[in-house]
Amino acid sequence: MMEEFLISLSAFAALLPSAFVALRRRDVGRGDEGRDGTFWLTLAVAVSGPLVWVIVKMSGAWQTGLSTTLWVTIAASMMIFAVLTVLNDKAWRLTPLLVPYMAVLAVFAIIWQQAPVAHPLINKPGGWVEAHILVSVATYALVTIAAVAALAAFLQERGLKAKQPTSLTRILPSVAESESLLVRLLIIGEVVLGLGLVTGMATHYQETGHFIAWDHKAILSLTAFVVIGGLLSAHFISGVRGRRVTRIVLLAYLLLTLGYPGVKFVTDVLIG
Repeated sequence: MMEEFLISLSAFAALLPSAFVALRRRDVGRGDEGRDGTFWLTLAVAVSGPLVWVIVKMSGAWQTGLSTTLWVTIAASMMIFAVLTVLNDKAWRLTPLLVPYMAVLAVFAIIWQQAPVAHPLINKPGGWVEAHILVSVATYALVTIAAVAALAAFLQERGLKAKQPTSLTRILPSVAESESLLVRLLIIGEVVLGLGLVTGMATHYQETGHFIAWDHKAILSLTAFVVIGGLLSAHFISGVRGRRVTRIVLLAYLLLTLGYPGVKFVTDVLIG
């Protein structure tokens, strides 16, 4: 137990330098100078800590508890965010929001580490089950980053209306940059979520002979798919943007949160 706690504490500590460096930035230009050696080094540490935790914990059997679900979410989000920062020269500006949020999730993961688990261990998944797990985790990570971009757009828009920029809003992407990022992330997330629904149906059919179980998880996932699809359609057809977009993105994130870690919280913490 102590060894697991120390590994979790190390993974949490690995996130802190990146958050600290990002929050200490002051009046950086709108160019690429923020992605310096310090940024890349601390980001690499922030990715490695949660990833090592997941690799160590998942060796031997697949863990299904709430704590593990949160660590997998953190590791996936940080890995995807690292790739995004390489491909997009504005994405690194989300670091002051994303990494502290990941650190908060890590704290909850440590707190609930000893919570009883309804089904603590299962054999390593294969076939459709493994594909479904991978696309589900990737979807949630993508929408997590999109929700952070939506929050960045909201904070920037509020700062502009108040004509009082803060040290945080000077670091964050502009409203246009944030909206561009979240739309791209939602397009990818919608495709991956669609694959997740298909693999989920294939997995359920393989196990029961039926394509779908109309439980809360399936309903919330389908609702999120419709909400994201509707938002993207409205954006491209009628140009919907601004606060309406941020609210819908956060709604989709809430639905996925209720359907993914929310289920674990109910079964392991409230019921367990």
